[in-house]
Amino acid sequence: MSPGRTSPRRPATDPAPDPRPADPRLADPAAMAVVLMNGAVEVVGRLVQASNATLLVEVSLDGLATRAVYKPVRGERPLWDFPHGTLADREVATYLLCDAAGWDTVPLTVPRPDGPFGPGSVQLWVEETDGEPLVDVVEPTALGEGWLTVLEAESAAGDPLLLVHRDDPRLRRMALLDAVANNADRKGGHVLRGPVGQVRGVDHGLTFNTDDKLRTVLWGWAGEPLQAGERAELAHLADALADGAPLSDMLERLLRLDELDRTRERVAELLDAGVMPEPSGGWPSIPWPAI
Repeated sequence: MSPGRTSPRRPATDPAPDPRPADPRLADPAAMAVVLMNGAVEVVGRLVQASNATLLVEVSLDGLATRAVYKPVRGERPLWDFPHGTLADREVATYLLCDAAGWDTVPLTVPRPDGPFGPGSVQLWVEETDGEPLVDVVEPTALGEGWLTVLEAESAAGDPLLLVHRDDPRLRRMALLDAVANNADRKGGHVLRGPVGQVRGVDHGLTFNTDDKLRTVLWGWAGEPLQAGERAELAHLADALADGAPLSDMLERLLRLDELDRTRERVAELLDAGVMPEPSGGWPSIPWPAI
């Protein structure tokens, strides 16, 4: 039996389904980027479970409107291991990295210097669809086909439990993204089922640290050989991160130079090792709470 999930993406009051007919421009990332960066922003709710200020907004421009998540810099909680006021930039940098690799796991995310509460990041809202969780905590007897075990645990009553995730290629790409971006906070609630078969990862403010801080619930492939396609994607990403390349130039405006250099090193290390990332042992490998 699963204890269920709590998602930091869910606002205090769930938004009602949007009754407006779908506009074909909503499927065009370039058009949506223009809307997110330049449209009028109206705050319609707050995601109360998030640790930093995270607002549900509607952004509209030239008759096109979409829901989005706005994270103002001024709402960021100070952290001892990340420079203050940088989490929104890290959200944008993770999207750019993911997009350059062709992994399609992070919703469109843009910088917004003039949000209602000042500069921040704006990310397309993911309308979650019904379905079996992609990451879950289950009793061992409930574990079926197609699941990978991350760790064994116990309930408060001492009953055995398993932290598991689906053996899904979309999650495997997300695990690679987390390894490259050094994501310190991949919780189960940050993995969402989107429409038309999409799987989306959200909440990427704790990324790109120069220290090894990878904490994720997606360890089910740890140590497995990289597939040929994954090696090709990482090689392409290495070229995109080369000094002077367009992606590198964009990331230089969002990250410190030592953080960008360490990102390049992580790509090279994955290619040299030839296997999916494994816990380093020098840092807790699972975020808390895991779900």
